[in-house]
Amino acid sequence: MQLHSQLDVFRGKNVLITGGLGFIGSNLAIRLVELGANVTLMDNMLPGHGGNLFNIEPIRQRVSLTFSDIRDANVMNYLVKDQDYLFHLAGQVDHITSLTNPYPDIDINIRGTATVVEACRHHNPAIRIIYTGTRGQYGEQVKLPVDENAPTTPKVLEEISNLTAEKIVHMYSLVHDIRCVLLRLTNIYGPRGQMQHSRYGVVNWFIRQALDNRTIKVFGDGQIKRDLLYVDDCVDALLAVAIEEKAYGEIFNVATGVPVSFVELASTIVDVSGSGRWEFAPFSPERKAQEPGDFYADITKIKTVVGWQPRVSLRDGLSTTVDYYRQHTKAYWNSDEQQPTTGPIQELNI
Repeated sequence: MQLHSQLDVFRGKNVLITGGLGFIGSNLAIRLVELGANVTLMDNMLPGHGGNLFNIEPIRQRVSLTFSDIRDANVMNYLVKDQDYLFHLAGQVDHITSLTNPYPDIDINIRGTATVVEACRHHNPAIRIIYTGTRGQYGEQVKLPVDENAPTTPKVLEEISNLTAEKIVHMYSLVHDIRCVLLRLTNIYGPRGQMQHSRYGVVNWFIRQALDNRTIKVFGDGQIKRDLLYVDDCVDALLAVAIEEKAYGEIFNVATGVPVSFVELASTIVDVSGSGRWEFAPFSPERKAQEPGDFYADITKIKTVVGWQPRVSLRDGLSTTVDYYRQHTKAYWNSDEQQPTTGPIQELNI
């Protein structure tokens, strides 16, 4: 049976999305509304994290929306009641904040996630939780592709806090019988991502550079590799694991399994955009210290257990993304404004 027909199970279901006005959350919300779900979005509009009302413009009158914070226990206790599914996407994802101020990672990602699962334990233990972490939880790897059994040696506190949050959710599954799926997402790109700065979301930032007819900086020899997944494929994965009973209690990579060098990425973006250019740039000591090296994931487990695999090629995904931002530039950035200063430590290309 095809995934789209299986997704009929969401019709009439109550779904809560934390971080619902952000990049992945808004794309997920649109799909769920199309599937007939009753969707509630919560977002605290943390500056620099991509929360944007324009992201849900196609469904704005068809969702419930609350501007609130996952750290607020009273709010979470209320919101989880009567929900069938909870997609927990909210978090502190800014690598630069993580390097300069450790407390938001600890407070939002760890304490916030604990608040979410505690609310579920006390007020809706039958809920199904889909938690999204990051491939950064693996840190630097010596064996590629990286499967779910690889060691987790993250370098940055943001990634450490995501790993801790994942372990908290998993503990609630084991000890309190709260059903959950744990996902480690690779580099996601596509429409509705934040385009204001380069502190995370390297693909979308490269696209902004091209659309502004600026120069994309590629560090070193440009041969460092990443695994790049289009957001629609990511949404498909989120939905697919949510309806697969065998997925609960498990950890899955969500990726393409295909390595792409930064030279290939930059040159493809320039070609697809028909504007901009790219050039090599030297590593700074700070940038090099944060670089985790090549990464691409083994997605055998999610393909086997869930039956999901990506469908969108890099070129097609980039083309759709370029078209979206070209059409809606003003909703995401002012092309005439001076771009944020991006020193060597800021352009992490994570």
